[in-house]
Amino acid sequence: MLALTSITGKLGNAVLSAIQEHDLLPPSRLILCTSSDPSSPRWNTLKSQGAQLRHFNFNAPDPATFAGCEKLFLVSTPNIALDFNDAPEGKGRESAHIAAINAAVTAGVSHVYYTSLAFGANSSAGVMRAHLRTEKYLRGLEERGRVKVTVIREGLYSESWPLYLGYFELAGGDKRDEIILAGDGRVCWTAIRDLGLGTALVLVDGSETWAGKTFYLSAPPEMGRSLREIAGLVGRARGEGAEGYGCREGRYYVGRGRERSAVEWWSSSYPALEEGECEIRDGTLGELLASRGVTLKPVEETVKEMFGV
Repeated sequence: MLALTSITGKLGNAVLSAIQEHDLLPPSRLILCTSSDPSSPRWNTLKSQGAQLRHFNFNAPDPATFAGCEKLFLVSTPNIALDFNDAPEGKGRESAHIAAINAAVTAGVSHVYYTSLAFGANSSAGVMRAHLRTEKYLRGLEERGRVKVTVIREGLYSESWPLYLGYFELAGGDKRDEIILAGDGRVCWTAIRDLGLGTALVLVDGSETWAGKTFYLSAPPEMGRSLREIAGLVGRARGEGAEGYGCREGRYYVGRGRERSAVEWWSSSYPALEEGECEIRDGTLGELLASRGVTLKPVEETVKEMFGV
């Protein structure tokens, strides 16, 4: 049995959708873990096909949630506030991840697949800190023979460019003539749809190919685009030029009403981009998708879709 967490989130739902669309695993082999109401009618079709819906809460994970599972797909908690103010080790988001992992191991899960992020292995980016701590904890369990581990460093979502592009407000019709950033670098933007299928193919693989591995699922460098280039795509999608771009310190956004601790945590991503951490050279995702006759979706296409072009 395979347990999937965060099935209503972007990545978790993309993985579940890929399993269904490509008929990778019968629903009767799935345990779907959600913090929403498991009895909601939205799950009736899957339940009628044999899938089990179970309640899952990062704040108090229960081993019973994972009973009968051999594999666990663990998506990181979205509670980013845990990481703010340079949270010491064991107090950031990794604390929630570790609690869930311990509950799974107690329940008898033999293989944990963890969704990390596509920054460097020694990254100083605040967004990567909890992931690296979680990876470290998992490797410790693996070394002691407690569980098999696969770490998937998922590429930066193509759909997340507004966040990286100075909290660009897509829905509100952002009217800024200049985008203020704390740095720039090429990013191998990767569509959530593609990450969902690539991850799903790893999860359903019945061999030991992925056990003990840490790898990236990402678009290749030739598909990478800098934030300056993304700004150009946005300008063209809005029928404007591509001039709106600038660099200043993160305190600019504190002055615009953003919470200081959140900005300090987030702005550390930009030096990592400048150091090339998100220009990923790992062809695994392309190979996985090709096995299903699927090609990687370029970020240019995603930007146009998001603007309805």
